[in-house]
Amino acid sequence: MNDSTNICLACGCCCDGTMIGFVEVDSDEVPRLRELLELEEANERGFFMQPCKRFCDGCTIYEQRPKRCASFQCGLLIAVEQKEIAFNAAVEIVKVVKQKRIDIEEKLAKLDLELQSKSFYFKMVELKNLFNRATPESSLLQGHQDLKSDLEQLDQLLSEKFNLSF
Repeated sequence: MNDSTNICLACGCCCDGTMIGFVEVDSDEVPRLRELLELEEANERGFFMQPCKRFCDGCTIYEQRPKRCASFQCGLLIAVEQKEIAFNAAVEIVKVVKQKRIDIEEKLAKLDLELQSKSFYFKMVELKNLFNRATPESSLLQGHQDLKSDLEQLDQLLSEKFNLSF
């Protein structure tokens, strides 16, 4: 097993809904994956929402995962594969992202915000839109400002280190 596989298994942020909201499935995969995942289907294609129901501290269907999952490469994985960043440094980045997600979830639980989404990724999209509409910035309560700051920090980390964004 090479470092690139290890970083994926150590991370899982694409599967747990931190970085990605849903995964499209090719029509030729729909029958096989229907047995494994909770697929939504339309026009012979399918998709499933993140977090993936088959992710539990690692992919439980790794050998049978969809093509899109198998071919996905975030910026951090590419940087590790190209030896632009050391494996241990990449693991530290993953730890920071996971902690930032925990911080956001804890702050969100304390605030009285009505969000429609159940997925972390789509909650973050909702929050980003909500905060973008809030004017002026000084009208936000301190807890909301802290949450906005954490959201911006997570978005920046995902953008800079993983080449993804909300």
